[in-house]
Amino acid sequence: MLVPDLKVVRGLLTRYASLRIALAERETPEGARELEDVSYTLCVMMGTRTVHEAVEAADALLVAGVGKDSAQQADGESGLPVAV
Repeated sequence: MLVPDLKVVRGLLTRYASLRIALAERETPEGARELEDVSYTLCVMMGTRTVHEAVEAADALLVAGVGKDSAQQADGESGLPVAV
């Protein structure tokens, strides 16, 4: 199974939360559409059917990835692909 990039997942979760807050304060068609797009992207990236499942899966991935990222950086590896 492919594992999404943690930075991308973190960014999507941040955008999702920001849009939910913004739409709670003032709903706009543009904001609603962007929230729909971010929700769909999260679902596809996390392999889930609902945004609630996607958020839960993304949170779990980030929690599990925190220790992994620290260990890789301590070893001197950034996790970035090497260009050939």
